Amino acid sequence: MTTDIPDSPARLRARLRADLAARGEAGRLRTLRVAAPVRVNLADNDYLGLATDPAVLAAARTALENGPLSASSSPLVRGYQSHHAALEKALCAWHGFSHGLIWNSGFSANQAILGTLVSPGDLILADRLVHHSLIAGILKSGATFTRVAHNDLDALDTQLRKPHAKHRIRWVVTESVYSMDGDGPDLARLAALKRQHGFVWMLDETHALGWYGPQGQGCAASSGVVKDVDVFIGTLGKALGGMGAYALFHDHALRESLINHAGEFIYSTYLAPPLAAAATVAIERARMRAGESAAWRDQSHRFREALRQRGWNAPPGDSPIVPIIIGTDAAVLALGQHLLQCGFAVGAIRPPTVPENTARLRISLKADTIWEDLDALMREMERWRESDRAVQ
Repeated sequence: MTTDIPDSPARLRARLRADLAARGEAGRLRTLRVAAPVRVNLADNDYLGLATDPAVLAAARTALENGPLSASSSPLVRGYQSHHAALEKALCAWHGFSHGLIWNSGFSANQAILGTLVSPGDLILADRLVHHSLIAGILKSGATFTRVAHNDLDALDTQLRKPHAKHRIRWVVTESVYSMDGDGPDLARLAALKRQHGFVWMLDETHALGWYGPQGQGCAASSGVVKDVDVFIGTLGKALGGMGAYALFHDHALRESLINHAGEFIYSTYLAPPLAAAATVAIERARMRAGESAAWRDQSHRFREALRQRGWNAPPGDSPIVPIIIGTDAAVLALGQHLLQCGFAVGAIRPPTVPENTARLRISLKADTIWEDLDALMREMERWRESDRAVQ
């Protein structure tokens, strides 16, 4: 009887445990915890509070009472239902596009679109800080890929001016508000570069929805460049308070190609119809609140200024995402835990999600965030900093 059969399960366990132990020693082990109630929630992305909005909840409840909980099949079998079609129509009208497609998540949308519509002979120029889902789609495509310095449109222009094969399709992939830095590029100049160089522009507006735009449609609308965007990505799971994502197009061929070729769309049970019904009402709620957005942005700017006056490293801006750069993993975890104990939920973000030595608090402001809570947050941050200094 042979005794030298390799024990692959044991080797796998050893490999995984060694990796987890190394992460733990480095202070970068991720763990899953049930969210506890807090006094002030500045951690999630429900920017407009629509996840608990009575009208949005009522729409989901009505859809549930009159139809199924689940789509129960892929969209091409029977999963594409009237609530999905109505949501697509509402999204197109809201943003000014002709064609739309609903996705189960923003990750699947970004991965599928880039992995399906881009070919290996294409060239993709992507901002260095684009979301992991966009990187996953780019790598899936097999295209030539160049990462451009963050928000550096001079560098992008330089890349676009390089000699290239005339038959090669060039893509530029950007976001309007970046999820970890809360900043974004000059979209008007990006549109001008598109008209000059003729690339395909994919714009992810996930974190801009609700906060910017005359009707809350995002930065493309406020910058007047909707007609220049070829692929627009939005989410149903942040400012709109639900779950899922969407992609919008001016050209129907892009939508039809994804329906025919994107495995993420073809082979997945579709988004639950009550969520689609809720999102349709959430759009109207976002439009109704858009007139308040100047006050939200003013408070974001004021909060950042107050943080800097107190010696914290917070970049300028007015988006709902306010990063406070702390530096080390240990420090950001300790500060985040201190704030949680004081009733404040905040994000404590560490590498590799952000670059080395830039571990940070990620504050997600809300439409209903009041200044008194932000002032109390800063006082607790000061208290932690002074106690930390005393220990040192």
